[in-house]
Amino acid sequence: MNVRPIGTLGTLPARRIRTAAVALATAAGLLTLAACGAGDGAGTRTKDGKLKVVASFYPMQYLAQEIGGDHVSVTNLTKPGVEPHDLELTPRQTGSLAEAGAIVYLKGIQPAVDEAIKQSENKHVADAASLTAMEKHGNEVDGRHHTTGDNHSHSENEAGNDPHIWLDPVKYAEVARGVEKTLAEADPEHEADFRKNTDSLVKKLGDLDAKFRDGLKNRTSDTFVTTHAAFGYLAERYGLTEEAISGLDPESEPSAARMKDLHRLARDHHVNTVFFEAIANPATARTLAKDLHVGTDVLDPLEGITDQSKGDDYLQVMQSNLVALQKALGAK
Repeated sequence: MNVRPIGTLGTLPARRIRTAAVALATAAGLLTLAACGAGDGAGTRTKDGKLKVVASFYPMQYLAQEIGGDHVSVTNLTKPGVEPHDLELTPRQTGSLAEAGAIVYLKGIQPAVDEAIKQSENKHVADAASLTAMEKHGNEVDGRHHTTGDNHSHSENEAGNDPHIWLDPVKYAEVARGVEKTLAEADPEHEADFRKNTDSLVKKLGDLDAKFRDGLKNRTSDTFVTTHAAFGYLAERYGLTEEAISGLDPESEPSAARMKDLHRLARDHHVNTVFFEAIANPATARTLAKDLHVGTDVLDPLEGITDQSKGDDYLQVMQSNLVALQKALGAK
């Protein structure tokens, strides 16, 4: 999986190269929209009256579908198996943002989407990054000693606002309330149904939170190793320590010093598993696991549901993640 930390997206050469392309695609998309007539489905509703909702990637799609229910038609800009931050919008996708009844996205992960939403001037936009507290995370997140909104440990000087809020069920529930408000503003007629659906979803997320708390209580270790720092919020929520090979930027190569630190940390904390992600290159994780003589397993960052996912939706995959963590941490 590849995710850019908010505020550092433009630091990579690949992002700089794409800047002009993003702007051109946005402009082309808006021109395409202007050329569309009613026969192309212009308007904020489908032919059967459902509110058109555009979601930027899977965690936002899941919220929109669960909260909107039968009253919405949700389109996901990111196809399954596509790394969200690499998304490049087609002109038609860009145009769909202007004619959407509502948009649900997470600012900072997908620069093309951020720019297109800004240009669309859509009035009903739910930005998940503004609906819960964001924190700065680096290669190491020590949830056992977390006391404030600012994480105190940032290895290799890499730290930025961590976008992975959906991997904390409590924060995800906070975002759900904000999405409910946006949908209600876009479609006041069904406000009561949106509230009912959100209440149901928040209860499910509360139950999931309880399962993680109970399932990780009696563990023999607090430390787990991942390909990159996608699970900082989860670690903080449940008093764990995440040690990431590549930090928030999965495309960066770990330094020799970082690999040496991981060897020491793995020995000191009796790590028996190195986690990797299904759609990301597992080579470094497997090399580290081989050097440490430990196993590997998948911890899914849930940026999309594919045939490789261990579950059909957010709740199922999160429960699979819990099982993997229980095994790795010796939870009984």
